[in-house]
Amino acid sequence: MIQQLNKHEGFLYCHMVEPRMAIVDGHRQIPHRLLPFRKAFNGTFIAAGGYDRDEGNKVVAEGYTDLVAYGRLFLANPDLPRRFELGAPLNKYDRSTFYTQDPVVGYTDYPFLDDSTKNNL
Repeated sequence: MIQQLNKHEGFLYCHMVEPRMAIVDGHRQIPHRLLPFRKAFNGTFIAAGGYDRDEGNKVVAEGYTDLVAYGRLFLANPDLPRRFELGAPLNKYDRSTFYTQDPVVGYTDYPFLDDSTKNNL
């Protein structure tokens, strides 16, 4: 599949999701099985699937991927880049609100950092 993408002009990036991660000793363990795809693709490669700030920075620094996408974390933390920058705590996401008919619950009501939180970091 990736080799076919390389044959066509205009593909800016390839975005793939890691296979499901496992929980080991209370921590997420990402299987890192996208490397063959990353090596095969000639353009920008984006990986997603359970990354936190530290693991995301690590896989970019090591060349495993060019960029990391944060789906659930971004949903629950509309100011995620700022939180990562400050080392601020993250809002926990509520999976039960991901696919609801009420557009207000979940997708638009997670709180941003407030000034008192920023000052205590």
